[in-house]
Amino acid sequence: MKVVTEGEIKRAVEKVKRDKQSIQHYVFVTTDQIDKDVKEYAAGLYEQLGGTEIAILDCLGFISHFLHVFHRLRTEFLNTYQKLLLAEPDSAVSHTLKQAFLTLRKAAEGAN
Repeated sequence: MKVVTEGEIKRAVEKVKRDKQSIQHYVFVTTDQIDKDVKEYAAGLYEQLGGTEIAILDCLGFISHFLHVFHRLRTEFLNTYQKLLLAEPDSAVSHTLKQAFLTLRKAAEGAN
């Protein structure tokens, strides 16, 4: 229930500039009304920040954005998840669950 202001956007820009790692997305999620001018200001910073997107989203917009990012990065995510899953001892993750994941992944990759 907090309004995203231009001042908060400027603080986010400073955080992005200070960070040593490459930040691709900086997302504000709000349930309050989003001011059109503030949203356009944030969107206009993309090139200035070297490709970092600053977005202001309502809850439904956030879900849509998350699904888009996940879709684009799904192979990397699935590879990392699979590596972690298979590294777990049987006491933490059952053999049956590992088999089910690998079967589903193989089926999904075959459908592409």
